[in-house]
This record gives sequence, structure tokens and C-alpha cells, in this order.
Amino acid sequence: MLLNPFRNDNAENSADMAAFSPAVAEHARAFHASFSQYRPTPLVGLPGLAATLGLEHVCVKDESHRFGLNAFKVLGGSYAVGRCLAERLGLPAEGLTRPLLEKSRAQADGAITFITATDGNHGRGLAWTARNLGYPCIVRMPRGSNSPRQQNILALGAQCVVTNANYDDTVRQCRDLARENGYILVQDTAWKGYERIPLWIMQGYTTLAAELLEQLRAVRVRPTHCFLQAGVGSFAAAVAAFLTAALGVDAPKFVIVEPHAANCFYHSAQAGDGEPHAVGGDLQTLMAGLACGEPSTLAWSILKDCAAAFMSCPDHLAATGMRMLAAPVRGDTPVVSGESGAAGAGALHWLMSPAAAPQREALGLGARSSVLLISTEGDTVPDVYKKVVWQGGYATPELAGNPTD
Repeated sequence: MLLNPFRNDNAENSADMAAFSPAVAEHARAFHASFSQYRPTPLVGLPGLAATLGLEHVCVKDESHRFGLNAFKVLGGSYAVGRCLAERLGLPAEGLTRPLLEKSRAQADGAITFITATDGNHGRGLAWTARNLGYPCIVRMPRGSNSPRQQNILALGAQCVVTNANYDDTVRQCRDLARENGYILVQDTAWKGYERIPLWIMQGYTTLAAELLEQLRAVRVRPTHCFLQAGVGSFAAAVAAFLTAALGVDAPKFVIVEPHAANCFYHSAQAGDGEPHAVGGDLQTLMAGLACGEPSTLAWSILKDCAAAFMSCPDHLAATGMRMLAAPVRGDTPVVSGESGAAGAGALHWLMSPAAAPQREALGLGARSSVLLISTEGDTVPDVYKKVVWQGGYATPELAGNPTD
């Protein structure tokens, strides 16, 4: 774990936070609520786990119930598609709804095709949105992608092929195809010159955060710590920015969790120059949804200010989190959480172990702490889920008889 050397205690006053205000979140939430499939996902209290770990509260928001797609990602892609179409059709951004887009579809000037690169969940969400609104969708996946994730996308009528490149190079392939063919690239990462659509995607994620704030207030829990997974960082940054804008000095400490094989935010903080830094290689990790080597420039600008710490985690921590949530302490509600979804739970478990006493003390985690986790996906690849939860795959090194990392 690395404490953030750039953290800004006055981050709530920065210009970046204004783009994720409660008012912005309500516009996004109203758009999502115009789909008949919309329901707030549950916030699950885990008092047994909290007591076992020596904490006051542990809560997990379960995104496996989102729109029947088993993951949160559709929130970002759908809102960005809505904003893209509103711009093309001359509609106002405020008051945007699915029926309004459908009514105005005949006014579209020329053919519209959406394209994206994905590890699975973002592409599935974009394909679902495109099908619901009546537009073609093209999806590219990096090498090593799981077949069930590709099949889920194909089942929604999108074109979907697996490339021979890693995630970041697959993003560049989609960027080039969009330029050559006039497609609309809906990518959940930002780089210089491509920031508007990624911002809309991030604003779409604030629907989750707005629900979360309501739910926490209803159960009278004020989180002191929040664990957020980072691939390109768009989700983590959106949630951190919203909670910082909404709660100010009462916002929780944000701990950003990444896999060892794709720890670009940890690496960026470690570099010490305040700039985003990429990591290369195959990016192969159990946490497939986090296998991204290049941080979003928008996300880094926010997390650099908001995050309390960055954690680079071995795959067995995510596997531990999956098992913890699936077979909880007696009396707690089970949560089906996939490889990326359970990364925060596994990181928390390690931090509360005797070996992590210095890191735990640095974060102020203890008996009066209330911890918020977000399970961003369910069992999106059932065979992998069974391998980990049923068959004990990716056991901790001690259980496997290997030296500790």
C-alpha cells in the first residue's frame, strides 16, 4: 500500500468536483430511470464481517442486480450514448429520457454506429444500450478475453471479436476504426483530445453514487473508508468525486485497489512527479475488468487529489474477497461477487490482518471505522467464479504451500 503523496485536503473546492455534483447525478439518474429495467441496486450490511474484522460497520453495494446485466458498467455507456444522441439530434442534455430519444430517432442525420473496446462489462452495457435504442454496435476485446463475456455481447446483437492485442492497444484499434469509418467511439477512458465522452461515462456512474448516498443515510451509516477498484480509473474517480462534492470534509478516505499486473495508478503515485504513468505487458490477471495499463487522464486528475492510498494487490486477494462474500459470517447476507467486484473486500481483509498493522494504522482503520465496498460485478464468467469459490482456485500462498508474495 502507498499513501497518496498528492492528496489535497481541499479537493471538494476544485473545478473537477463540479462535474460530479449531486445536481449532475440527478440528471444522470433521471435518464436511467426512464428505462423500465431501472431499479436501485441493494446496499447490503455485513455486521458479522465487521465484528470479525474488528470494525464498526461494513456495507457492500451489490451491482450484480444492475439492469439484469450483472455489472454496473451499463450506467456509464448508456448515459454517454444518450448524451451523444442528444447532441446529434439537437436535444437538451437536461430532461433527457429514453422515450425522448426514441421519438427523435428519425431525425438522425446519417447512420450512427457505436464502437468500443472492453474487457467485457462495458462492452456488454454498450451493446445493450445500442440494441434498446436501435443502433448498431461494434465491440473489440483484448487477447485472453473469456468466451462467456464475448458471447454475452454477441447475444445482444453487437459485432464482437477478440483481438491479438492487450487492452490498451485494442482501445487504439477502436479509436482508429472510429476515425476511418465515422463511428462514435464510446470509450471509458480519456486521453488528451478525447475527454468529453469519457466524462459523460463517468457522470453516468454517479447514478450508483447517488443511490448509495441515499441508502447510507437511510441506515444512518457514515463511511469513514471507501474501497474503490481501478482499471482505467473512471469508476473510482466518479464515485470519489461525487462523494467528495456531496460530503465535503465528511467524505470517506478512498483506497484505490488494483491488480499487480495492471497497477497504473499505484505506479503513477509512486513515480512522484504528479503525472499519470502507464504499465505495459500482457496485463494478465484474475481481475480481468481491471486489466488496464494506462490510466484515464480525467480519472488521474481526480484521484490524485481525492485518494488516501493506492493498493497493488495479488490475484489471491480478489479470490479471498469472492469467497468471503459468497460464504459470509453466519447471519450476514451472501453476495455473489466476481473477480473485479470482490477486490476491495480482499484488500480490506488483508489490511485487517496482523501482517498489515502499519498500513492499517496509517489509514486509521479500527474499531470505530465504517467501511464501504462496491461489488461492481457478479459472476460474469460462471466457470471462473466456480473455480475460485467452489474449487478454491487462487488460494492464498499459505494455503497453497507457497512463499508469501
